[in-house]
Amino acid sequence: MLRTERGVVLLEVIIALTLLTVSGLSMIAIVESGMESQRQVRMHEQELQAANRVLGAYALLARADLDLRLGRRRVGEFQVGLQRPEPTLYRVGIAPEQAPDLELLVTVLYRPSAP
Repeated sequence: MLRTERGVVLLEVIIALTLLTVSGLSMIAIVESGMESQRQVRMHEQELQAANRVLGAYALLARADLDLRLGRRRVGEFQVGLQRPEPTLYRVGIAPEQAPDLELLVTVLYRPSAP
């Protein structure tokens, strides 16, 4: 091999290694981003499961117990808003304590009037 050819081959190897390094670092960044997204989704899912447990507990309450809990109150890590828009309907909204205006779960419960 001529001396200039060896220099060109060395330059090609350096460029190839640089490209491999850049692409490898890009792949690492993509994987880290995916893992962070997955962690956030898992945390949000756990928060929704906890809110669902609170909502389930409210769904089991009788009409008299719901009447005692009308308004907004703190239940664990959540703000629970209980309203009665109609005489037989109760609206239950579960929101995180940090953002009480952002409801995670909402449902309407029917409780017949007392005879």
